[in-house]
Amino acid sequence: MKVRLDSIDWKILAALQGNGRMTNVELARRAGISAPPCLRRVRALEQNGIITGYRTLIDEKELGYDLSAFAFVGLRNQTEAELVRFEEELRAWPVVRDAWMVSGEVDFILFCISDTLRSFQNFIIETLTATENVESVRTSLTIRQSKSEPRIPMEVAMPRTVKAKVAV
Repeated sequence: MKVRLDSIDWKILAALQGNGRMTNVELARRAGISAPPCLRRVRALEQNGIITGYRTLIDEKELGYDLSAFAFVGLRNQTEAELVRFEEELRAWPVVRDAWMVSGEVDFILFCISDTLRSFQNFIIETLTATENVESVRTSLTIRQSKSEPRIPMEVAMPRTVKAKVAV
């Protein structure tokens, strides 16, 4: 199903992407509409799968998670069944916060957060490299984050038709 987003929908999405805790009244003000139709639009965006959830951003270092790193994983076998199996396994690893299947020299890039270098090393040695079908693992510790933006570049987004999920 395709949904046509107008400029008001894009204003709503941009505002929520910047602050998901914004009140509906403030959101409506920013979108240039009254509160009741704003709420209906937000609910429609949620029902159509455009808005998939809300999160709170937390400074991990303030909670003692001082290490962030990327793990580049190569698999021995890339059959669909093996890729799916690896994806299922990585979902159970708390240290892995984001994961992407990629093309190129590696099969997966994992973004990891850990409290110490030792616990991260233990995860790599005892869990990741010990996982069946894992052929290679390279890691890069982060030095600092140079940019962090919401996922969608709203500065360049224009009204257009987008594919949306249909609620069953």
